[in-house]
Order: sequence, then structure tokens, then C-alpha cells
Amino acid sequence: MAVVGWERLGDLSGVPSREALLAELEEAYPDKGKNTLLNWLGQIWPFLREMQPGDLVALPLKQRPLVVLGRVKGPYQYRRELPPPCRHTRPVEWIKEIPRTRIDQDLLYSLGAFMTVCRIQRNNAEERFRTYLEGQPSLPSASPLETPEGGGEAMDLEAVALDQIRSFLSRRFKGHRLTELGAAVLSVQGYKVWISPEGPDGGVDILAGSGELGFDRPRIAVQVKSTDSPVDIKTVRELQGAMKNYQADHGLFVSWGGFKQSVDKEKARLFFEIRLWDSDDLLREILRFYEKLPEDLQAELPLKRIWVLVSPPEGEP
Repeated sequence: MAVVGWERLGDLSGVPSREALLAELEEAYPDKGKNTLLNWLGQIWPFLREMQPGDLVALPLKQRPLVVLGRVKGPYQYRRELPPPCRHTRPVEWIKEIPRTRIDQDLLYSLGAFMTVCRIQRNNAEERFRTYLEGQPSLPSASPLETPEGGGEAMDLEAVALDQIRSFLSRRFKGHRLTELGAAVLSVQGYKVWISPEGPDGGVDILAGSGELGFDRPRIAVQVKSTDSPVDIKTVRELQGAMKNYQADHGLFVSWGGFKQSVDKEKARLFFEIRLWDSDDLLREILRFYEKLPEDLQAELPLKRIWVLVSPPEGEP
């Protein structure tokens, strides 16, 4: 199921036209300006009438570095039994989760618009998303940095920048290099670290201890996976076994491809024992401590902090 907000609006099943929908918006949101209401009209009407069964849907997740792909299965439905922010719905069959690092930059750029609903057509977008859905190699892009559909709507510049950094890290810090980067982040936080040599690691890539020599607690055993594939609960439990072997108090699992739902269901149980970092979590820590990282790492990952004036998005209330 796909949902949009606008909870002041009631059942829109019988709204016959864009003009009638605009009238509904004006009545429900008298405190909003004309441009805002027209922006919302341009999002709600496609969700209400233009989306057709079989159409592809791409949903960027906010809490995980994934884009979920699915297909529309039926018409608009107003679900009174659901909470008010979730009553405007379309039945969607969600089929596949794609790591953002696998998606071409121009498509991520289009997905970075502040609009809740928009249609992406530029650069053969539909056919290219279909290749992701079918697991085929991506088709080439004609223009990697074009503006999103419609031209001119507000962009989530932070999301665009993070996608570019994430893509760069995915290319430059594969395999053991990602382990070295994770160890550097722990080191600047005050831990003494040991890094496993490349090759079989006995279930642990990094050992991190507190204190001048690293003998103090907490002692942390770290496993790092640099592939795009999400990690399952069996692999996480292997880290639990390695923690006992190395007399570690806690574990840290860094998975560039994120974690499967079987792991998500165990998060609460693992809370006091293991921390789970996906690419977003690792990136957040890198940015947090970037100025303290060794100069050679900063040279490999050249970043610069900038200030951007953020315009209030004219999206969903």
C-alpha cells in the first residue's frame, strides 16, 4: 500500500476534476497560499486519477538507504479505519528493495525532489527502473545531473549531496578499505583499535578498546561488510559468537548494504549488546568526525562543509 497525507481532506473518490479538487483544498486549507495549493493539486491529482494498475512506483525510504520498487495494483481508496495521516491510499505490491548505491545518480537526483508524488520520465527513467526491478545491468544515462521532473521544484540538497558521497565511498572504499575507514572513525573517538589483516578474520574485522592501551572497557568487536547485499540475522549471530571468543563487551556490525527484516525484528533484543550501522549510519559518523580523521584519509575523501539557505518545501503539510 502507498499512502499520502493531507489529513484535512476527506474521501476524494467522487472528486470529478482537478478544478473540484482545488476547491476541496481551498476549503480544507484556507490558511495556505494559492501557489502552495496548486503545488499540492499537482501531487494529489496524479495519485488520485493518473496512476494506473501496473505502473511502477519508487519509494525512497527515509530511515534506511534504500529505494523500494513496486507496482500499482488498483484505484485510489479512502481507508477510514486507518489513522488520519494514512487514509488516502493506493494498493501497491512492493516487490524489491534496491540500495541507493546501486541506483544511477541522475535518478537519485530526480527522487530528491521535495514533492511527495511526482512522475519521473526524463532520461528513460521508467525503463531503467525496470532493469533494477528485474536485476539486470543498469541502462546508460544521457545526462547525470539534470534537474528533476517539472524543472524548478525545491530539491532536498542534503539528500543529493549524501547520495553523491555515498556513491563515492562505495567505489573507493570497497572490501578491506571500508574496514580501515571504520577503524579510523573509532580511533578518533578515543578507542585503541586493532585491524584484522585481509583474508579470513575469525568473525571480527576490528577490535576496539578504551583506555591508553586499549585494555579498559568497553571492549568492542566489529564486523564490516562492504557488499550491497543486506545482512541476515544468522550473520549477526555469528558476531555474537565471536564477541565471546574475543571477550568483547559489545559488538558493532557495519553493513554497507543494510540489514534484512529478520535483523530489524531483533533490534530491540540486541540493543544492549550490538549496534547495527548501515551506510547512512557510517556516513553520519564520518561527517561527524571528519575534521579529526587522518590527513591521508581526508585527501582520499575530499569533503567541504557549506551553508545552504533552505527554502520551506511546498510539499505535504
